Amino acid sequence: MRYFETVFLDKAKEFLKTLQPKTVRKVLYNIDLAEQTNDPRLFKKLRNGIWEFRTKYSGHQIRLLAFWDKTGNTETLVVATHGFIKKAGRVPTKEMARAVALRKKYFESNING
Repeated sequence: MRYFETVFLDKAKEFLKTLQPKTVRKVLYNIDLAEQTNDPRLFKKLRNGIWEFRTKYSGHQIRLLAFWDKTGNTETLVVATHGFIKKAGRVPTKEMARAVALRKKYFESNING
């Protein structure tokens, strides 16, 4: 059973292209696993309606920030906004602000488009 489906905005796709192929496979594997389980080690709520996909691989903490889109009548959708390699304990404020801005843009373009 899948709890949600994940789609990737362009910024998230661009980030994945910067990673090594093995790292990308691990990130996508963890996202697939997160869709089927309720594991905060893989998919965790942060703040301001933003969540993070979490992957540890080769000594790096890879993060993809995301939000829920429950406007459709079909599957529950999670939209990955962008990604980064996390260096400190908390998600940087600028990354949170970027995710919130991308979410706002996403909903504005879907309402008008």
